[in-house]
Amino acid sequence: MARRRTDAAPQGPTTMKELKDTLWKAADKLRGSLEASDYKDVILGLVFLKYVSDSFEERRGQIRAELEADGGYSAADIEESLEDKDEYSGAGVFWVPVNARWQFLAERAKGTETKTIGELINEAMGWLMEANPALAGTLPRIYNREAVDQRRLGELLDLFNSARFTGEGASKARDLLGEVYEYFLGKFAAAEGKRGGEFYTPPGVVRVLVEMLEPQSGRIYDPCCGSGGMFVQAEKFLEAHHRNPNELSVYGQENMERTWRMAKMNLAIHGLIGNLGPSWGDTFARDLHPDLQADYVLANPPFNIKDWARNEDDARWRYGVPPAGNANYAWLQHIVSKLGPKGQAGVVLANGSMSSNSGGEGQIRARLVEADLVSAMVALPTQLFRSTGIPVCLWFFAKDKKWATDRSGQVLFIDARNLGHMVDRAERALSDEDIATIANTYRAWRGAPPLVEPVETYEDIPGFCYSATLAEIKDADYALTPGRYVGTAAVEDDGVDLDDKVKLLTSGLMAALDESARLDAVVREQLGRLS
Repeated sequence: MARRRTDAAPQGPTTMKELKDTLWKAADKLRGSLEASDYKDVILGLVFLKYVSDSFEERRGQIRAELEADGGYSAADIEESLEDKDEYSGAGVFWVPVNARWQFLAERAKGTETKTIGELINEAMGWLMEANPALAGTLPRIYNREAVDQRRLGELLDLFNSARFTGEGASKARDLLGEVYEYFLGKFAAAEGKRGGEFYTPPGVVRVLVEMLEPQSGRIYDPCCGSGGMFVQAEKFLEAHHRNPNELSVYGQENMERTWRMAKMNLAIHGLIGNLGPSWGDTFARDLHPDLQADYVLANPPFNIKDWARNEDDARWRYGVPPAGNANYAWLQHIVSKLGPKGQAGVVLANGSMSSNSGGEGQIRARLVEADLVSAMVALPTQLFRSTGIPVCLWFFAKDKKWATDRSGQVLFIDARNLGHMVDRAERALSDEDIATIANTYRAWRGAPPLVEPVETYEDIPGFCYSATLAEIKDADYALTPGRYVGTAAVEDDGVDLDDKVKLLTSGLMAALDESARLDAVVREQLGRLS
């Protein structure tokens, strides 16, 4: 069978928006034959394969150009160097075997006489994982399933030819692919509703956690890591502050196979070397990092789990055995158990966790407070999560509060419920300014941190933030709801005397009551005429 020729490379999109639009059109190619959860795997796998291949070819061109410019290498020497895997791995580029390269697949987009394009892609994924141990068990091999329309899959490859994940500087391949991958995760999460939200935390929420904790170096851990968004945002934070992301060692665990694979792929895309365990697994049933003492823990555990692997004798329940009907305080204690001597943690949980007393949760919360582990509580606006209407909050823990400003015996409460803006009828988002407002308050409370200098010293702001002592929290029966502590915002005096305000309000109320009585009489009269 004659191979298809690709004489000229297709003209690629010129902007990130065009690139995203092109790739989303590619996803639509398979929408009719696959469920969202299935075509997500198909599309993200192909996006990754395209990125890997483009990056490989770009590096291959660089090697050739460098050796030719040197002038001391023969054609045979150059060809030998082009096949040296170390020339690629040393530059952070995956080795791509010949039959896994995009051009090889694109030329066979309609299949061959003996194999479908789906079979060829499956083989390519296998060879890619075999050649790169870091990708082992990561890439999907589902392209020849009965539900995958092979004609549409071939058209999909043609469309992907217009996307190029190469470049320099701000538009380097890894950054491009990383942004596209995150865009797709968000789109698929929205399409899948609650199921998608199980592995996707809104970027604004993740940024609040990262900006408040300011992870710089050491071990970072997420016990329910989803698609790896916490790690990616930590990497972005370090790059924004001109720090080497490789100074962070990544550890994670994920219970869902598909999501675990996505996370591994996401880390690979962003150049992060992470230990997500040898496989997926339940954090409560089998902790894959039993000896880990982390410097930072970032987590968005599933809320209010009723069916979980509970063992009353588990050593992690130092502050009390969590109730069988809710895993929230199991997550909190697991996270605290993972903190090193100066470790810090930020956790997303349902609002009910701040005040619940059922199943012994109140006693556990009291012990966590009295142990001086809770550093801050943040109440977030509603509708940040498209997948759930449950109001959420942020818990922050610190094993040592002796920062530039010693906050031992204190907890910072922030009520951020009035922040954010609606992006559509169903979803609210936090702006850069909103995130900075929350994070800078925490930074100022702790004193000048190493990376970001606070604009001003910390002060309590009625209606927004308050630094409470452990004695005050005890007096509130250990409830950690920020609204109990921050009070109400000061109301600007409008210059109108209070007695005058009362008279005005009374007058308005009497007028409203008179009008209500008049309308009642009219309605009764009309009903009488009908009877």
